[in-house]
Amino acid sequence: MKSIRNLHIIFGDQLDHQSAVFDGFEPDQDAVWMAEVDYEAKHVWSHKQRIAIFLAAMRHFRDALREKGYEVLYTELDSNKDTEKFSSRLTKDLKACRAEKVIVVRPGEWRVLQGLKKVCNEAGIELELREDTHFYTTPEDFEAHASGRKALRMEFFYREQRKRFNVLMEDGKPAGGDWNFDKENRGSFGKSGPEAPNTGPGHRNDATTEAVLQLVEKRFGDHPGSLESFAWPVTRDEALRDLKKFIAERLPVFGHYQDAMWTDEPWLYHSLLSSSLNLKLLNPREVVEAAEQAYRDGDAPIAAVEGFIRQILGWREYVRGIYWMHMPEYIDRNAMGAEEPLPDFYWTGDTDLECLKQSIGQTLEQGYAHHIQRLMVTGLYALLLGVDPKQVHEWYLAVYVDAVEWVELPNVLGMSQYGDGGLMASKPYIATGSYINKMSNYCKQCPKNPKKRTGEDACPFTTLYWDYLMRHEDTLRGNNRMSLQVRNLDRLDDKERSAIAEAAQQLRQ
Repeated sequence: MKSIRNLHIIFGDQLDHQSAVFDGFEPDQDAVWMAEVDYEAKHVWSHKQRIAIFLAAMRHFRDALREKGYEVLYTELDSNKDTEKFSSRLTKDLKACRAEKVIVVRPGEWRVLQGLKKVCNEAGIELELREDTHFYTTPEDFEAHASGRKALRMEFFYREQRKRFNVLMEDGKPAGGDWNFDKENRGSFGKSGPEAPNTGPGHRNDATTEAVLQLVEKRFGDHPGSLESFAWPVTRDEALRDLKKFIAERLPVFGHYQDAMWTDEPWLYHSLLSSSLNLKLLNPREVVEAAEQAYRDGDAPIAAVEGFIRQILGWREYVRGIYWMHMPEYIDRNAMGAEEPLPDFYWTGDTDLECLKQSIGQTLEQGYAHHIQRLMVTGLYALLLGVDPKQVHEWYLAVYVDAVEWVELPNVLGMSQYGDGGLMASKPYIATGSYINKMSNYCKQCPKNPKKRTGEDACPFTTLYWDYLMRHEDTLRGNNRMSLQVRNLDRLDDKERSAIAEAAQQLRQ
C-alpha cells in the first residue's frame, strides 16, 4: 500500500459527493477509507433491509468515487466469518498506509465519534473533524439557540430557521399568513379509503445490490425482516427520481392525510425520502427548495408544503441539535421510571390488535412505517405499557431503514416515550384507542372496543391510557398541557380505578 497524505473517512450514512470531507482532497496524494463491519448490524439486531440499504448504497458510492479516479480503501463483509469493528479495521489500515492525517465529517453517532478519536489518539495520528455541511445548522448553532432559554420548543427554533434561510417567507412574513398549518393537516380517509394508493419505492436492483441482498441473507439470516420486497433507492440518481415523483404526485395531498392510516396501505402519500436524506443521497436544501417551488408554482397548497418543510427544516435539524447537546447521558434518561420489557410481538407482529399487527407487520416486511404509526401506534403502546425507553430506542434503531442514532434517539426516547421528561416535547403524547379509531380503519378489523377501558373486549390502548394517567397523576398534574386529561381522572371512583389497574397489570403479564 502506498504512503498516503490524508485518509478521508466516510461512514455509511455520509454518502454525499459534495461532503466537506472532500474539501482539499488531492487524488494523487489522498485516499478515501470505507469499511463494512458486521458489528454495525449487530450492536442492535438490525432488520435485513436496514443492513442491505446501507451496504448497497456504500458500494455504489465507492464505485462512483473510483470512476472519478479516487483511491478508495474499502473493506467488504465476508459472508463466512465475522468482520472486525471499524476501530480495529481502521487501526490496521492506518499502520499499512502510514497516513499523516485522518479527515472525517462528524459521524451520526456519538459512539462512533469516540471510537474514532480513540483510534487516532492511540495511533498518534492527527484527526481533523469537520462539520457536516449537509445540514442547515451546526451543533454550535443549536447551542446558541438554546442558551438562556428555560425550555426548548421546536416551533421557536423552526421559525428562526425559516427567517434565517428565507424559506416560505414573503416580505419578512410567513407565506400564507401563518407559521404553522398543522390544524389543516389532520384529515382522515373516508369509508372508501385512500383514492390513489402509493405502490412504494419500486427501484430495480442491479447486480451490485443483488450481491448485497444475497450476502445479507446468508450472513444475517437470523435477523428480523424480509428482503423479498427490497426496492429502496441506493444511488443519488434513484433518490432524485423519488424526490421528483413525490413533489409531482403526492405532495399536494400529503399534508391533509399525513396523520391518516389505512389497512394494508403502508406508503399512502408520504415522501419515502427519509432514508435518502439520512444516507445523504439527497441534500435537505434541494428537497425543501423543490417543495417550496411547488407552492410558488401553484402545484401544492401551503398547508401541505409547510407541513412537509417543517419536518425537514424544523424537526430534523432540531433533533440533531438535541442529540449532540445532550449526549452521551441522553441515551440513559428515563424520566417516568419505565422498566417493563419490550413485548416479544414487536419482533414478530404476532398480536390480535390490528393497529399493532399492521404497523409492526409492515415494519418487518418493508423496514418502514410512517411517523404516525411510529408515534401513535407502536410508540404509544410502549409508552402506556411502561417499557424501558432504551429498549424502545434500540428496537426503532434496529428495524427502520432510515434509522441513524442522531435522528432516531431523540424522536423515540424524547418525543415518543417522554423519557427525557419534556426536553423534546412539552407533554407525553398519550391517547386512548379512540384516536387510532378516528385516524384509521384498523379498529373495524379488531376484536377490541376502543371506547371501553375494562372488560374482555376493552382496547388495551384505552385501558393503559387511564392506567398511565393514574400511575403518573402527581407528575402530570403539574403539566399545564395535561391538566384537562388528568382532571378526567376525578370522574373515576376507587372501584373503577382498581379495575383499570388490575386490567393493565394483566396486559403487562
